[in-house]
Amino acid sequence: MEYEIICDPFPIVVCTLQKGETMKNETGAMAFMTSDMEMETNTGGGLLKGLGRALSGDTIFLNFFTAKSDNQQIGFSAHSPGKILPMKLDGTNSIIGQKNAFLAAEEGVDYDIYFKNKLGTGIFGGEGFVLQKFTGKGIVFIEIDGEVIERELDAGETILLDPGHVAAMEESVEFDVERVKGAKNILFGEGLFFTRLTGPGKVWIQTMPISKLAEAMIPFMPVSYD
Repeated sequence: MEYEIICDPFPIVVCTLQKGETMKNETGAMAFMTSDMEMETNTGGGLLKGLGRALSGDTIFLNFFTAKSDNQQIGFSAHSPGKILPMKLDGTNSIIGQKNAFLAAEEGVDYDIYFKNKLGTGIFGGEGFVLQKFTGKGIVFIEIDGEVIERELDAGETILLDPGHVAAMEESVEFDVERVKGAKNILFGEGLFFTRLTGPGKVWIQTMPISKLAEAMIPFMPVSYD
């Protein structure tokens, strides 16, 4: 499989497949495909896996696209302005992504929901509770809201983020959510919680979470007084 990512900041990844190669995606991400691509829809690993993905905000079913001849193309478009980030998995590494990170992947990539086992993260983390985990071999394309900042954390190095700005991280990075201390900070500061990421490993930070963009637009939305 070869690919090209074009049309920033409204990106689409165009994948060129040879005969027998397969891509999979969540429902609604496919923008176009050439005529000799075959589509099949299933749960991608059984009903329980499908239900698990639904908990993270995705659909129960996945679409599988297989090239029936050489040099067939398929395009997957992002759901909001931002970036499409390719991640290569070699069977030994794993990537943890935000709950709506998955766009498309090669057939050898597996993804499932990922829960943090610390109670505080689950109750207080909001967007940080249900994540996605990508394993296997191949390339997975994930969606980034806005621009992306990549940081390499040394062992023991820590960075604090607003939970919505966490796009993805290597599995070696420790993830937790902590409550902001101090009444003034809670009432007039950046919110109730911070996400704490501790190295070693890479983290990818997104600059404009779609939830923050939606919140900023609320004052400008028309109001009905009926």
